[in-house]
Amino acid sequence: MGNMMGIIQLDGAKTMLKELSDRRPAAALPMAGRYRLMDFALSSMVNSGISHVGVLLSNKARPVFDHLRSGKDWDLARHREGLVYLPSDLDGHQVPTTLATIYHNLDYIKHSKADYVLLAQADTVYNIDFRPVLLFHQNTGADITMIYSRAKSDLPGDAVAMKIAGDGCVNDIAKQLTATKGSNDFLGIYLMARDTFVKIVSMAFERGGSDLLVDGIIRHMNDYSIYAYEHKGFVSRVNSTMAYFNANKEILNHEVWDELFMGDNPIHTKTKDAAPVQYKESARVTNSLVANGCEIYGEVENSVLFRGVKVAPGVKIRDCIIMEQCQIEENAMLRDVICDKNVIISADQWLKGSENYPLVVAKGTVI
Repeated sequence: MGNMMGIIQLDGAKTMLKELSDRRPAAALPMAGRYRLMDFALSSMVNSGISHVGVLLSNKARPVFDHLRSGKDWDLARHREGLVYLPSDLDGHQVPTTLATIYHNLDYIKHSKADYVLLAQADTVYNIDFRPVLLFHQNTGADITMIYSRAKSDLPGDAVAMKIAGDGCVNDIAKQLTATKGSNDFLGIYLMARDTFVKIVSMAFERGGSDLLVDGIIRHMNDYSIYAYEHKGFVSRVNSTMAYFNANKEILNHEVWDELFMGDNPIHTKTKDAAPVQYKESARVTNSLVANGCEIYGEVENSVLFRGVKVAPGVKIRDCIIMEQCQIEENAMLRDVICDKNVIISADQWLKGSENYPLVVAKGTVI
């Protein structure tokens, strides 16, 4: 699909991630033991044959540079096109919006050889082949194609619902505080011709707009032919701490794991060399995802452990997300807890959150 360029938006809609997004954009959140949330959008683009991807930088971009680097792990380290960082030109006293950042990089987009632009928020877990989406876009003659899925439950957090006719034409778009079960939940992914994209961005920004969807599309729906393409596979939007907790735990389901990671289109991520997991004689691990470099002496159940986690003897971990390089010392007990990176839980400490409200331990904390 050399006639399409991808653009990745690091921050999605307003989130309720709290401590988890204090130092990183939502797209840089660690997921599934060894991935970052942005890997799902980026890998879907690369697997669909898109070799030209721009990343819209936010004001918390350091973790993004550290993870993506040259794009080599996604086969995007190229002399022409490949992975490109698109910074905002706003000064440090202004908060860059997606619309403003795109507008300040329009010259780069205009000079691309791509016929189409695929813009995606990187705040969702999925594995999508975008080639059928392009075919759908061309066959319907749409000006704009928006990808959605059916919400599998009521999801708190900013959402966009669409009313869709039988032929796929979008009749109405509404922003709301909750995605209700069964609604047509927009995934933040647009496909349109490059010239249409440039026109919409220019018009919205130059008229004082700050939101691409509201100021560029919703207010001008009668000017464009808008169609919706349904993604019927697994989707999990990560727009709150609870959503992040649930998304990681859903990946423990074998069917979800197989769909995301074991098909013909794998999810790529930054390569790190580390020793395999060391399961010591006293270890007991059930229904859990444990990344390489971990050392396990204690008990782990229904949990996700990222690279380099140390679990000492006598430790009991249940229904937890333990990020990279955390240390859980002797006889500590954790349940319904999210430990950000480099956390140390001292010996004999007991931490318990709730099934519906996990306890979050901030990055680098010692308890």
